[in-house]
Amino acid sequence: MTPGADPRGAADAKLPPRWRWWKRGFYAFSAIFFLLIAWLAITAPLSKSLQPIAPPSITLLSADGQPIARRGAVIAEPVVLSELPDHVTGAFTAIEDRRFQSHWGIDPRGIARAMWNNLKAGGMREGGSTITQQLAKMSFLSNDRTFGRKAQEAAIALWLEAWLTKDEILTRYLSNAYFGDNVYGLRAAARHYFNRDPEDLNAGQAALLAGLMKAPSRLAPTKNLKGARERAKLVVGAMVETGVLTQAEADRLKPVKLNVGPVKDLPTGTYFADWVLGEARARADTGYGEQTIETTLDSRLQALANRVVRRAGLGRHQVALVAMRPDGRVVAMIGGKSYKDSPFNRATQAKRQPGSTFKLFVYLAALRAGMTPESRIEDAPVTIGDWSPRNSDGRYRGTISLRDAFARSSNVAAVRLQERVGRNNVTQAARDLGLSGALTPQPSLALGTSGATLLEMTSAYAAVAANRYPVAAHGLPQPEEGWFSQMWNGPKSFGNRTWQMLLDLLWASANEGTGRAAALPVPTFGKTGTTQDSRDAIFIGFAKDLVVGVWIGNDDNSPLPGGTAGGGLPARIWRDFMGGALGVGVRAAPATTQETEPDISNENLSIDAVIGDDSGIVNLEIDTPALDVTIPIPVRPGDDEEIPEPSVVIAPPPSREPAGQTGERR
Repeated sequence: MTPGADPRGAADAKLPPRWRWWKRGFYAFSAIFFLLIAWLAITAPLSKSLQPIAPPSITLLSADGQPIARRGAVIAEPVVLSELPDHVTGAFTAIEDRRFQSHWGIDPRGIARAMWNNLKAGGMREGGSTITQQLAKMSFLSNDRTFGRKAQEAAIALWLEAWLTKDEILTRYLSNAYFGDNVYGLRAAARHYFNRDPEDLNAGQAALLAGLMKAPSRLAPTKNLKGARERAKLVVGAMVETGVLTQAEADRLKPVKLNVGPVKDLPTGTYFADWVLGEARARADTGYGEQTIETTLDSRLQALANRVVRRAGLGRHQVALVAMRPDGRVVAMIGGKSYKDSPFNRATQAKRQPGSTFKLFVYLAALRAGMTPESRIEDAPVTIGDWSPRNSDGRYRGTISLRDAFARSSNVAAVRLQERVGRNNVTQAARDLGLSGALTPQPSLALGTSGATLLEMTSAYAAVAANRYPVAAHGLPQPEEGWFSQMWNGPKSFGNRTWQMLLDLLWASANEGTGRAAALPVPTFGKTGTTQDSRDAIFIGFAKDLVVGVWIGNDDNSPLPGGTAGGGLPARIWRDFMGGALGVGVRAAPATTQETEPDISNENLSIDAVIGDDSGIVNLEIDTPALDVTIPIPVRPGDDEEIPEPSVVIAPPPSREPAGQTGERR
């Protein structure tokens, strides 16, 4: 042999050509096999397959930690295999994987049998996946039937068999399998379909649940009881063949009857939950697994809003309410009278005309142009082109201050003011405060003829409450911005002088003008809005650290009866909610049915009584423009305590002068 020659080459030379090709083919196959194993080890989620599996589910919590809504799967705690009757586990292994206890995760005999049966049937009728492979498939986020995915599934099945016992594999499978009706896991399925725990299932019930594995969505017994029962018969036959049941026991089984468990108290659909769900899903760590997301909702305020709206006497009319903090955290939301009857959210989805609440932007543009609440404007008929706006009460007062014009919600004054400062400046003020929809630059823009959602308008008023704009309404806690981002993209301030003048206008409207029905014993700021023919009635305002918008109308855009205006029922709903939310007594005011100058003569005395709220307290409230008289009479049925004498509190009406930067008035 030549020195340095490769002895293997000499050996190959002695082999017949056919054997040399076989040897080379073996080496190539081995290399490809090891490369495939390496690829599967890198791409298949082997480590994830050993982690506990949870079906897709998001539970939303209020800010105080109370569950408010759940989206996704119905789940329960895992089963304990040793506590299950033999006929329960036997039902699943009999129909899904008879050789479960003997194979290594992949069953070649089962695959061959399935292929042969499918060839005879002329199509895909049977699968060859083992229970271990089905558990492996639960580690994936898709059901792709590609070769790569099936290869990964096989690799994970072998991995599971190497690291878990058969009992652990079967426990995971039963605890996480899908049973239709959005139900995951045997325990949840047993409770859902039969209102019992899996430890108490009889053989017929176990057979029906095992039969659902073939096509859980199609065979769910709540929708297809006949199909589920037919499939259960096949399972019972398999249980007899595998010795789980005797033929006599199988013959004694009767068709299974359902006993669907009671619906959980936790709602699965609310207006607020629908609104935040998209962002909540985006924040979830993964699309597969149980997630708990905290929201900004205040469960106490939400319950209060529900009670106030329920007692408002809305009749057939719809309602929307948004309550938020000045920084945009939404703490309560109502999108309609009944989510069950209509999940359409009128607070976030309905673009309705905001009416005179839009005048906030007109007057902001005027203040930016150098005018003040004391500046004068003509409250007299005006014609622009072929359009002549008019005041809702048909009265015109000549030259008046901006404060009076805003408080009385003069339409002609708002239109004149807009034309003076420029429609583009009014549009810019609306944009600055967060309105994003189309704003048609026509004369009627000043009267709120361009559509906006109640959420947008409430956010705009929150900007005034916070003295910073824009305010972005949000239902999930927002991460803190860095100092550079705040400096570069942070909100802007109105400036103290402009802000104080805005507060002055809003105070006048809520205390001396069309919004007097909303006035509280604490400084109250707000504005009424009523659209043409009373198709929409709105009140938006704020007090202390709470900003609330209320809308009433009809889905078909038909007029509200009796000329209902924003200063009527919406203002009273706002007042009742705010009184309970802030813990202050309600200062009653004459209810106005249209946006007109209120009668403030001393002879005008109103009495408002609220009886039977949840606190058990009866409040009798008497109000005149000259003084506030509140007579709280605590009456708690069933209490043995002596009822104290009624107390009378007399307080002068607050002045118009804002007190510093707190927004309060003396």
